[in-house]
Amino acid sequence: MKTTVLQKSLKEGINTVSRAVGKSTTLPVLKNILIKVKDNFLNISSTDLEMGVKWWVLTKTEKKGEITVPFSTISSFVNLLPEKNIDLQLKDNKLTINCEGYKTQINGVSSEEFPIIPEVKKDKSISINSRLFCEGLMQVIDIPSPSKVKPEISGVLFLFSGKQLKMVATDSYRLTEKTVNLENSVKSDFSFILPQRTAREIVNIFKEENKNVDIFFNSNQILFELKMDEVDHPKTQVSSKLIEGNYPDYKEIIPSKYETQVVLNKDEFLNKIKAASVFSGKINEVTLKIDTKKGELLVKSENPDLGDYNANIKAKLEGDDVSISFNYKFLLDGLNNIKSSQVLLGVNGESNPGVIKPIGKDDFLYVVMPIKNN
Repeated sequence: MKTTVLQKSLKEGINTVSRAVGKSTTLPVLKNILIKVKDNFLNISSTDLEMGVKWWVLTKTEKKGEITVPFSTISSFVNLLPEKNIDLQLKDNKLTINCEGYKTQINGVSSEEFPIIPEVKKDKSISINSRLFCEGLMQVIDIPSPSKVKPEISGVLFLFSGKQLKMVATDSYRLTEKTVNLENSVKSDFSFILPQRTAREIVNIFKEENKNVDIFFNSNQILFELKMDEVDHPKTQVSSKLIEGNYPDYKEIIPSKYETQVVLNKDEFLNKIKAASVFSGKINEVTLKIDTKKGELLVKSENPDLGDYNANIKAKLEGDDVSISFNYKFLLDGLNNIKSSQVLLGVNGESNPGVIKPIGKDDFLYVVMPIKNN
């Protein structure tokens, strides 16, 4: 191997693949990254056996070759180098890095020891703006909860239909649905469940991009691919296993109508829930008392050791009076992911799920289970 690459580019590539570097003690090579040079491309890869990341850049190549080196070593060194050209040379499983007064030799491990990152057959595909996709994903990404009993809810459900993508997540106590409009209609409806960790890394890797990311998938694998600007060649690929199984029929728990509706200023509601959280008890309980005659919502919390809290919010109310309690953390999670200035709170009595959604937009829905009082 003999090639020249900009420090800025090499640093970007190493940082990108860091998302999938393994921590395995039984397979130490997973702590390495694979560096390949071929046909004027430098390719860096990493995997933890569940997810893989590949990154490419155009380089001036004199000799092809490949080697794996410890991620922590090469990352620490390259980050300290000036933004100049870096010469990479491989000999006897030792990678020499030379950059304007800096020179080091890193002991590597043969690329034959590195696990093969499975190729994803491109049976089905869709293209979507990466920034729009990541912004939507960020609104649901924190909801799933690891579950050995119900592994399906450990990830995010993706439902493609017509010109819409719905992203759904739940932990059995709350559920969120985000709708993203697509440029083109899908040929047929399809769905898959993406692991939460992969979803997080997709956001970390692609959120700053503002061009289309291509998504390819089959029954158990998925690939996210971003192309280079200069040539028709991948720049970044993220592949992952999918979660197998059937996602719960989540639409069954979304109320079709509400006995009580409240329209509130989001920021005022958010701040008063935060204030109530200071005085909530061990189960994070905050009570919302809806008085339609007075046209106000009372936010209450009480802690025997600290005291109590009461605050009124003027609101537009319709329907029956009701007093309902929620975990304040769940309310805050829903409100923080709503972009509109006003929100609708819909409830059906004190023991059924409540719904929070934006006013003026129909692209986000948050369902939360109440705390049932004995």
